[in-house]
Amino acid sequence: MTRIPPGLLPEGLSDRLPPQAEASARLVRHVLDTVSSHGYQRVMPPLAEFEQNLVARLQSARAQDLLRVVDPVSQRMLALRPDMTAQVGRIAATRLASAARPLRLCYAGPVIKLRANQLRPERESMQVGAELVGTDNIAAAVEIVSIAIEALEIAGVSDITVDFTLPDLIDTLAREEFPLTSDEIPAVRTALDSKDAGALAALGAGPAAYLPLIEATGSFHAAMNRLEALDASGALKSRIAGLRAIAKPIHDDITLTLDPTERHSFEYQTWFGFSLFAGGFVGEIGRGGTYMIAHPDGTSEPAIGFSLYPDPLIDAGLGGKDCARLFLPMGHDPARAAELRKAGWRTIAALSESDDAVALGCSHSLNGDTPIELRN
Repeated sequence: MTRIPPGLLPEGLSDRLPPQAEASARLVRHVLDTVSSHGYQRVMPPLAEFEQNLVARLQSARAQDLLRVVDPVSQRMLALRPDMTAQVGRIAATRLASAARPLRLCYAGPVIKLRANQLRPERESMQVGAELVGTDNIAAAVEIVSIAIEALEIAGVSDITVDFTLPDLIDTLAREEFPLTSDEIPAVRTALDSKDAGALAALGAGPAAYLPLIEATGSFHAAMNRLEALDASGALKSRIAGLRAIAKPIHDDITLTLDPTERHSFEYQTWFGFSLFAGGFVGEIGRGGTYMIAHPDGTSEPAIGFSLYPDPLIDAGLGGKDCARLFLPMGHDPARAAELRKAGWRTIAALSESDDAVALGCSHSLNGDTPIELRN
């Protein structure tokens, strides 16, 4: 058996070193503090669960898509979570089933995927977010979208774009406005996913009626007008009114766009979904929307939430903070050092006379009672 080098990690996994590890913790704390200030209470689900239960709640993942291990205690298959939203739903439906609704919960922790993709080669990532359980009405959507934007701004993110979608749009139109057979719906979805007007037209007269949806994409207000013009019978009236109401309180420096047929990562969402982007970053940095939580008795309840994936933000330098590091020489006054820590200093105490303040990353050294700046 070939010996694995001691520093080698599995593909897609990596260490976070100083100062990025501190930046990660700080950025997550900024988001959680923002969410908590709106009344959301933190939950901490475990890293792994029984595979059968986790797969049943993930909805968009299969057992073979998860990283799995056999539990030596129960002899059952365990799965490491690829997403925390499903776990929060389980908590809401079981341990907090009797809690008053609407129930506001938040969370943060690592998630791991079996495989990565070219856009995001990391298999392990940090996920932080909030879930509002018990309602998915417009007021709840306004709250969730507003908090997600606020959390990103407080974390230092600028040039934010919110892209809205209507996950059940095709199903809604296929029932009323533009009837489709059950066999036609998947083909229409595939053509709209790729924005392939030729493929859509080639499917026939019924599917071709969906061509205007390709044009109802882009800048929010213009796209909404095109979507509204398409809805002659009013089948989408409530959806359109809901989107306008959600967008109305968002301040002007946030870019709003609409892609009404976007389905990637929204497979289990119900009537509303949104993605979050930031200038200078490839791909989304978060997403959210409405969904249903299943209860053990077979009933379900509506919910809405968002998840942020802050690792790209950390890699770009967000969450970093320059902290003055003060070297404490041998024989220093511990009481004075405690006072300086309370004042915001980070202290590095010498453990021997040979300790080098500069080599240890200190910018100052304590001389008596006074911090003195070090010169390299």
